Amino acid sequence: MDSPNGPHIATVIPVLNEVHHIESCLNGLLNQTIASNSHIILVMDGGSIDGTQDIIKGIISRTEASDSPRLELHDNPGMTVAHARNLALKLLPESVEFIIELIGHSTVEPNHIGKRIEAWKLSEQEAGQQLAGVGCKVVSRQGKLKGAEQWIEGCLASPIGHSDGQFSQFTETGPSKIPAFVMHRRSSVEAVGGWDENFITSQDSELSMRLLDAGHVLYRHPEPTVSMVKRTKLRQWWRMGHRYGFWRTKVLMKHPKRVSISEFLPLFGLLLLALLYALDQPMWWIPIPVYATALIIEGVRHCFRSRDFTSLFGVPLCLIMLHTSFTLGLTDGLIRKGRSPKDRK
Repeated sequence: MDSPNGPHIATVIPVLNEVHHIESCLNGLLNQTIASNSHIILVMDGGSIDGTQDIIKGIISRTEASDSPRLELHDNPGMTVAHARNLALKLLPESVEFIIELIGHSTVEPNHIGKRIEAWKLSEQEAGQQLAGVGCKVVSRQGKLKGAEQWIEGCLASPIGHSDGQFSQFTETGPSKIPAFVMHRRSSVEAVGGWDENFITSQDSELSMRLLDAGHVLYRHPEPTVSMVKRTKLRQWWRMGHRYGFWRTKVLMKHPKRVSISEFLPLFGLLLLALLYALDQPMWWIPIPVYATALIIEGVRHCFRSRDFTSLFGVPLCLIMLHTSFTLGLTDGLIRKGRSPKDRK
């Protein structure tokens, strides 16, 4: 166990089969502008079989004798993100005060943690000692996006493609119910019992709600950004939308205050259409062209922004898939128990 003078910031990264992304993720964290002895990185592997562990072990070997943050690889027998982060709480040195949430398919700039620290100081000036966490902005992965990946990014950038959650493109610092990739105060997380291991997904959102219920405050700041690889195939996109909807229902059943009306707009629109038709209203079909017009506008907007003409049909397609799969997931969440996600396979 480290002395009280050990690292005070830890980055915890749950992984499972991240062979294509984990090296970029770790390289960004190993080359931060803050003092290397103030930072420790724990990679929690949930049973990778694609060579992810070999890459991590190789990086550990290369950096052991260098002036880099301490990097550790641990097995995560529980496999889920919640299990990984709870286990990390037990493994971290006592000196660690703050825990940064990241995932294996994300990357950060060399000044990322420095910006995290500044964001915390600014947020704490407003929120005081009740501040439990500060989230950041999620941006697209670095490099050229093509095909479905380009459409998916356009969908998530659209005001009708995201709520005020993980993919929100906010510009101001302020309180948030569900900040993304949070840097938590360790003592606050421990005070509410860590992450709920019943949540295979949305465990971070559920933790945020318990922190708020306990009287803590959560903020988000637009300066620290995390580049995240989203989905690259339409089948993965459909599964992701269903999974997010499914677990949103599970969170809402436990924390009704998490509700966001915008997430239910597709369902409300469908119910309105059905009601107008059932009442034999002559203009019952009006919601259809209104929705189609909104889709076309978003396709055109992203086409000009990305200079990719395929976005004209690709973005509307991804929006339809998201609205449909998320709404089906919301309903499905009332019926079934959760299972491990497949949208990363």
